[in-house]
Amino acid sequence: MMDFVKPAEVLQAMVDVGEHKAKMNRVQMLIRGFLAGAILAFATTLAYTAVSQTSLGLAGALIFPAGFAIIILLGLELVTGNFALIPLAVMKRRVRLIDMLRNYLWVIIGHLIGCAFYALLYGLTITKMGTDMSNPLVQTLIQTSETKTLGYQHLGGAGIVLVIIKAILCNWMVALGAVMAMTSTSTLGKIVAMWLPITIFFAQGFEHAVVNMFVIPAGMMLGAHVTITDWLLWNQIPVLAGNLIGGAVFTGLGLYFAHHWGSSLKLSSPLATIQGVRSGLTAPNTTSKWGARS
Repeated sequence: MMDFVKPAEVLQAMVDVGEHKAKMNRVQMLIRGFLAGAILAFATTLAYTAVSQTSLGLAGALIFPAGFAIIILLGLELVTGNFALIPLAVMKRRVRLIDMLRNYLWVIIGHLIGCAFYALLYGLTITKMGTDMSNPLVQTLIQTSETKTLGYQHLGGAGIVLVIIKAILCNWMVALGAVMAMTSTSTLGKIVAMWLPITIFFAQGFEHAVVNMFVIPAGMMLGAHVTITDWLLWNQIPVLAGNLIGGAVFTGLGLYFAHHWGSSLKLSSPLATIQGVRSGLTAPNTTSKWGARS
């Protein structure tokens, strides 16, 4: 197909996009992180609505990737995708480690604000301004919030290991979704390609840090017996760690070494850059083009 992008060009795009994201100013990181967090929260409640209406978990998994597609196509910042891309730019010495950590910090802060903002508005909506708790999604959010925290707490140390494993498996797929969007130059091709791994992750109930930044606080607002310490200790912090491992090691470095180990491919070669620009995956150093393609 004419819009297919070869793996070598995708690798070049991953490094270039990682460099661009790390060099973005913190206000852009914060705003893009805010929008991405809110949009992913929208997609999460849409998925829960689909499950509630159909009693089929797969229905939610099939529709949830809509939010992810919007985030990628609009060039917003999702830290779980950045976990795979920016480490490659650091490894190629295109950016510094401190630049990577700076991106993660501001994007996560943006996610937290965006998710909390949507959680507040959505909670007011489904409870009719706090006057009616009969909506089934109220109990869904409460139960999910408690399961994602207290459920692991009851297992003790094994619970921490379990949540990290589920987070690794999650972002192996989610970060792969961000990369799969680079395998096509057409909008439809990008959407279809990224849809596949996101469906795989959501259908199996793995742990995604940004989704949890919405689900757990939303459940707490609605009355879940979960404290901030429960949220951070038994979910958010270990999930972020697992997501980082899954994205950086299994997706970013995994793909890099799969195509680069022992080969003569030079990611920084002029030919690779020319091919990347031609494919629409990379662009000259202009904010507008990067925002559209990242």
